[in-house]
Amino acid sequence: MGTSRTFGTRARALTCPPASTATAFTEVVPMSMPTVNDPSVASICDQVPKLGQYGSMTSPLRAFVTAPLRGPGFDKLRGLADVVYEPWLEQTPLRIYDADGLAGRLAAEDARLLIVESDLVSGPVFDVPLLAVAATRGDPNNVDLAAATQAGVPVLHTPGRNADAVAELAVGLLLAVTRRITVADTDARTGEVFRDGTIPYQRFRGWELAGRTAGVVGYGAVAQAVRWRLEGLGMTVLAADPYVAEATNSIEEILERCDVISLHAAVTPETRGMWDSARFAAMRPGSIFLNTARASLHDTDALVASLGAGHLGGAALDHVDGEQLPDGHPLLDLPNVVLTPHIGGATLDTESRGAAMIAEDIERILAGGRPTHIANPEVLR
Repeated sequence: MGTSRTFGTRARALTCPPASTATAFTEVVPMSMPTVNDPSVASICDQVPKLGQYGSMTSPLRAFVTAPLRGPGFDKLRGLADVVYEPWLEQTPLRIYDADGLAGRLAAEDARLLIVESDLVSGPVFDVPLLAVAATRGDPNNVDLAAATQAGVPVLHTPGRNADAVAELAVGLLLAVTRRITVADTDARTGEVFRDGTIPYQRFRGWELAGRTAGVVGYGAVAQAVRWRLEGLGMTVLAADPYVAEATNSIEEILERCDVISLHAAVTPETRGMWDSARFAAMRPGSIFLNTARASLHDTDALVASLGAGHLGGAALDHVDGEQLPDGHPLLDLPNVVLTPHIGGATLDTESRGAAMIAEDIERILAGGRPTHIANPEVLR
């Protein structure tokens, strides 16, 4: 599970950057088992309730689930365990449990499986005899992996579950910037079609993507999903990530050759602020900057300056520091900037894929096998 020091991509399972654990809009509130022959998972399987442990077959393994799940994977999970389902996104107000609150709910529900997306899993949670913890994230950074490992609890996760969703949004943002779709929509809605004595064809001429060159920086699951989509639109796509063999270009090549640059690196001490004023200045005049990963990868003041000077042709961002720009921020007044409020992974398909990945790995554990997506594989030794 080696993580690169520069781009944050994973050598074994390429993952997209994780969602933040909490925002200003959330509050934090305090079956039978077959014989196991694989010694590598024996320690885990010893925790699985044997027939009669809960009194009868009518008292199966119980799962407490706060992650939003759906689809065939969720149906499979319901067949594996008695599910107590309280998705955090459907609570009013939104609810994220702290460790004490989560441990209390696990005890109250007599649950031995925990499936979360944003709850904080640490400390007293691991005093509960858990079969597994699952986090519907590429990087389960809301789970104390060291504590889970010490307790012998496998931590399942869902690398790449939202890659297609984020990639589709990246393409949509690119089209919105190059064709000024949001500005055109506003003109059409507000009776400004012939604004200032002009016709729309004068104001909205732009360049096509076909025949242009794009560069992706960081080459995990999202970037790979972006690449084939842009190639499908007729673009040549370069990729830079020194820790992924398939990414054969350097950042310098991307700066020199690309009309579009899209950031997809994970945030690490090495990547934080990597796209600074020097790199914005080195981008081709009129080029487009996209960031559907994290705002901390780029210098926002430098981006504003480059846009204001007319060096960049436009930008699109799906994330800003603090999740929301303050009133009066200069990005809000730039017509060649498109902003979305951190919705890259917000699709029903993401929830369905995450459910399938988690259910399949739980099924493997219950059958005495090895889970495919495990963040602390050392517990299997």
